Amino acid sequence: MSYSDFKTFDQIKSKLGIDVKSGGSLFENTKTVKASELLTNILYENLSLALNINTEKARSELIIAPVLVEVRKLLDRKISLFSGLEFNVDEKKGLNGFCDFILSQSPDQIFLEFPVMCIVEAKNENLKSGYAQCAAEMIASEIFNNKHSYPVKYILGVVTTGSNWKFLKLENGTVYIDFDEYLISQIDQILGIIKTALD
Repeated sequence: MSYSDFKTFDQIKSKLGIDVKSGGSLFENTKTVKASELLTNILYENLSLALNINTEKARSELIIAPVLVEVRKLLDRKISLFSGLEFNVDEKKGLNGFCDFILSQSPDQIFLEFPVMCIVEAKNENLKSGYAQCAAEMIASEIFNNKHSYPVKYILGVVTTGSNWKFLKLENGTVYIDFDEYLISQIDQILGIIKTALD
């Protein structure tokens, strides 16, 4: 079993002992962060292209990656960004395999340290299909951090098609699913939520 084998929250609850809750707006009071002129231009150029190509690879390269690079720049490159990284934490629990993207609270770009944000690309443009996988990666991140004596307040999770972004939060043994869904046109809110988790 690996991260991508987690399809339902029943699996998260039964195999990993984590509670799941939803229903509230988790980030409605989060301060927005204005996108740079560069990111605005990149999204203007890339968005329609990615949506018309309409593959996960195109959405990943043309929309998601530029947004995450922008976050790294916003934080003065004091965080690291990993793409397609193998992240094996506990094979017996199924917490192993490759992650689409991970952001870490360490500037070390060679080795992963202190993961605090996991990003899952939604399969077939279906955000819900990625929730359980994202939760499993978040749980693995928390275990990894605790094992290395680097506890964080919460782990942020994102399931995205590139054009739509849904946020999850792992805090105090519970995965919370944000009631709100953000469109890429709300890039200032998206950047604000991600930056706050990494500050």
